[in-house]
Amino acid sequence: MIAAGKGAWMDSGDFASVLNTVRSFVREVVVPAEDLIEETDEIPEAIRRSAAEMGLFGYALPQEYGGLGFGALEDARLALEVGYTTPAFRSMFGTNNGIAGQVLVNFGTERQKREFLPRMAEGECVAAFALTESEAGSDPSGLRTRAVADGGDYVINGQKRFITNANWSDILLVFARTGGPGAEGISVFVVDTDTPGVTVGPRDKKMGQRGSTTAEIFLEDVRVPASRLVGEVENEGFAAAMRSLAKGRLHIAACCVGMAQRLVDESVSYAATAKQGGTTIGDFQQVQAMLAESQTDLLAGRALVLAAAGAYDDDTDRRIAPSSAKLFCSEMVGRVADRAVQIHGGSGYVHGVPVERFYRDARLYRIYEGTSEVQKTIIARQLLRAAAAQR
Repeated sequence: MIAAGKGAWMDSGDFASVLNTVRSFVREVVVPAEDLIEETDEIPEAIRRSAAEMGLFGYALPQEYGGLGFGALEDARLALEVGYTTPAFRSMFGTNNGIAGQVLVNFGTERQKREFLPRMAEGECVAAFALTESEAGSDPSGLRTRAVADGGDYVINGQKRFITNANWSDILLVFARTGGPGAEGISVFVVDTDTPGVTVGPRDKKMGQRGSTTAEIFLEDVRVPASRLVGEVENEGFAAAMRSLAKGRLHIAACCVGMAQRLVDESVSYAATAKQGGTTIGDFQQVQAMLAESQTDLLAGRALVLAAAGAYDDDTDRRIAPSSAKLFCSEMVGRVADRAVQIHGGSGYVHGVPVERFYRDARLYRIYEGTSEVQKTIIARQLLRAAAAQR
């Protein structure tokens, strides 16, 4: 038996069947559509529908609310598969399962869970995680969006940026200041995207990860009932964000490993067939060295992710391990992508070649859900706190 989230279990055979189905779908349907997704900056509707039918919009949501109830280890193993293709595919359902959905799972009231999670699991409702602002990114303590109690409502004013899936989301998990300065004065609210006063800006034009949309969100006198405050009391927003982000970092780390696997496969295939001066380039020792380094990076990243996910599930490490995995794997996939372009030579710098696209896509992994620099700070501070506690 494999753990499938708190209070739920999935038989190992059933989980293997899910993985095989997703692996086949990714490689037989999504990979052939990568160029179309890159050109149109859209996920084809047929792929979206199929993903919903497979349960991918709710695989990490609890079974009692219609999800599959995957724990961190199962999530990581699934992410190894979905990470093999364009990141836009994962991004389509990532917020429902991850940073947005987990806020409701961990901190929502029972009424809120029953209202939103079943629709999210079905793919009928897409949630966006509206935390980031111009002065509050990896560190939300500078957050300026404010929610003021007014009778039985809250009135929210502020601006968010780089919000994934904002353009086609149904609900927003909006983080806003309800108390004093710093992280302790933040709450989170469920806001319908069509609420008066909510405006979603145009899509950001990003370097890579086309098909995964981000945009600004403007909130002007947005009125929501007090029942949309996530949880029972104010000022729990920072804790909700940090807990969701910790698990999300494991997922991103696993996606990086999935991408690294694709890059290694592309590199090996090219090195085994391309020739220079009548010699297959795979026979050149320096090309062999790059392949060996990338494979070693890949295996190290996979081992770290799976170990960190296991530690998360058994509650032995939910701080250092997720940050360590995200730090190493996001940096690792950048190295593997760089070598892949180098192995391809001039061809690797041309649009339409997968490694060129993945080289651009990989760069964002070192930034979102906590930059590499923030992960280093988290890891070091936790180590020093543990040392101080022992003294």
